[in-house]
Amino acid sequence: MVDINAWTVVLAAGITAVATGLGALPFLFVRDFSGWWLGVFNAAAGGLMLAASHSLVAEGTALGAGRTLGGILTGLVLILVANTLISREEDHDVAELAGADARKALLILGVMTAHSFAEGVGVGVSFGGSDELGVFITAAITIHNIPEGLAISLVLVPRGTPVWKAAGWSIFTSLPQPLMALPAFLFVLVFEPVLPVGLGLAAGAMIWMVFAELIPDALEEISGATAGAAVTLAFAALFAFQHFGLHM
Repeated sequence: MVDINAWTVVLAAGITAVATGLGALPFLFVRDFSGWWLGVFNAAAGGLMLAASHSLVAEGTALGAGRTLGGILTGLVLILVANTLISREEDHDVAELAGADARKALLILGVMTAHSFAEGVGVGVSFGGSDELGVFITAAITIHNIPEGLAISLVLVPRGTPVWKAAGWSIFTSLPQPLMALPAFLFVLVFEPVLPVGLGLAAGAMIWMVFAELIPDALEEISGATAGAAVTLAFAALFAFQHFGLHM
């Protein structure tokens, strides 16, 4: 018989997924983008993803450094394979984008969706430990997901995707969270050992995405100094958001 707390876990993970869509809200107020701003947005998205990767690696290391390292290397291999397969297909149409923009959209949506599997397992495993820990982890991931939705929107909206669709795609990438939270809660002993692998896998793929796609695109529009400042400020903002947001 399923414990009633199982449905609480699904609801909690669903809230974390919906929160990702909030990252698109700033674009309701800013709609016209010059090339300079597009470069800054790419760099900022890279900084947000680097900060998220740092958080994932730190969490994974606390659970198992070796498994986290294995996950990072696996994530690198998988994203390289995905990029090769996507590049072979010339016709892409994603989020009202086409060509190279659609390829980037596919990659970032794929990376962020893979990342959400690990977060969903994290929610379920934490509730398997205690209700208090589960609530804390859920709140932390909810706060963490808003900038992730912003990172996705920073790539999609300036290239022509409507704000509401960017919000929808952001939520879509987080749907694995409620899907994975319930089985992880019900079978903690099975899922807990693979959690650091999943965290490392997502981090490895995100780090590649930053340096192979987002930063080179940013440097086509802005100087290295400006890109570095945008990356650092975005990293610092997400770091502060994650570590101080729960205490405000």
